[in-house]
Amino acid sequence: MGEVILTMKGIDKSFPGVHALDHVDLEIRKGEVLALMGENGAGKSTLMKVLTGIYKKDSGTITYEGKEVEFANPRDAQAAGVVIVHQELNMMNHLTVAQNIFIGREIMNGKLINDAKMNQEAAKLFDRLNIKIDPTEKMGNLTVGRQQMCEIAKAISHDAKVIIFDEPSAALTEAEIEELFKIIRDLRDKGMGIVYISHRMDEIKVITDRVTVMRDGCYVGTLITKECTKDDIINMMVGRVIYEDPKTESNVPKNAPVVLKVENLNAGKMVQNVSFELHKGEILGFSGLMGAGRTETARALFGADPKESGKIYINGKEVDIKNPMDAVKHGIGYLSEDRKRYGIVVGKSVAENSTMATMDQFMSGAFINKKKERGIAQKYVDSLKTKTPSVDQLVVNLSGGNQQKVVIAKWLVRNCDILIFDEPTRGIDVGAKSEIYHLMNELVAAGKSIIMISSEMTEILRMSDRIIVMCEGRVTGEIGIEEATQERIMHAATLRK
Repeated sequence: MGEVILTMKGIDKSFPGVHALDHVDLEIRKGEVLALMGENGAGKSTLMKVLTGIYKKDSGTITYEGKEVEFANPRDAQAAGVVIVHQELNMMNHLTVAQNIFIGREIMNGKLINDAKMNQEAAKLFDRLNIKIDPTEKMGNLTVGRQQMCEIAKAISHDAKVIIFDEPSAALTEAEIEELFKIIRDLRDKGMGIVYISHRMDEIKVITDRVTVMRDGCYVGTLITKECTKDDIINMMVGRVIYEDPKTESNVPKNAPVVLKVENLNAGKMVQNVSFELHKGEILGFSGLMGAGRTETARALFGADPKESGKIYINGKEVDIKNPMDAVKHGIGYLSEDRKRYGIVVGKSVAENSTMATMDQFMSGAFINKKKERGIAQKYVDSLKTKTPSVDQLVVNLSGGNQQKVVIAKWLVRNCDILIFDEPTRGIDVGAKSEIYHLMNELVAAGKSIIMISSEMTEILRMSDRIIVMCEGRVTGEIGIEEATQERIMHAATLRK
């Protein structure tokens, strides 16, 4: 192991009603990849925000290159060589790659921006990373994976000595993840200290040297990656054993009625002649590779995108769904994969978000009955075990897993019989995943029916009663869970019709 480059000792940070960090320790070494793990709400992001000057710590010390420091803001941290690559990329799509890399610190030629020099310097950065990207290309023309590489190049341009990767692979393909890992290994071998935040346990075992675990705002411990198991890490994260065995048989009775029938649904190139049935009390998994058309199918079914043709039947009756309001009236709720954009209003409270789809039920004349609203919101906070100081807390202050629970509460308050879960556990830790899985099983046991879209094979095999596989906008397979294997699903997911 390399020498210690940065130490955080006894870091404490509180917000109103929340003790976010409770005397947390962290040690980053040169020439290593350190995993920082913990459930949503464990304090990982808060700790990194304290490090990079976004938040001011209440107490504790940060020692960097042998000197005690406290960065006033992210720009100060960057100037010192401590850089964070955020999960949500902050790029200007209308600018070139080079312009994005040097935005806010453009290379000037007198009073004019020297684009030629910036292109030249960006090309040097890409050479250093062994990746081929044209510095003059518009950022909006690149894939998410390529944009991620540009964000890394931007970090390197600050003469970074410590780089923090926050969920860097969340939106990447397998090929792009491999490319990312090559870059990270190369940076590590050049002596940089790297912090890697991820919920993907398999990645942690592949790319990291040590694992530091946090729980409930506290430091739990640090393990050598090659000397520990996946279960060791999970136990430290959640304080209990979580089992992820695949489902071996369907829980749906053979005579369960069909609650939703879709016939030859068409909506652009990504939804072509899609047909399937959903039974009462069933979890119907939708699997496929990126770009298979699963989300597009869900959006067309929900009325979020216009359908060109096809028929939709609910409980045997044909329905005309032209918009999401029609879908909700027919008892369909949609939990989008992008919950911050489509599922919740982050600037509103837990109570306001919980009743958003049923506002008419909480009106007293021209005013909202706040007491009634808080009462129903509290009911679902309790039943879903949502971690929040109160139902008046703004949703923006909750962890990802708890934000997801608020979205679920919204549709439960509406009493929807058909729920579409699109990537229900994306960006959620193993403990919150287990709670979401338990909740989904409770919902179908109570007679609800669920369509679950997931890119995680283990999730599909663990939760589904039956699996619909898509490839390039078409259904290419339907597999009962009794016969389902990763190989069969992948075969269907690559079967072009």
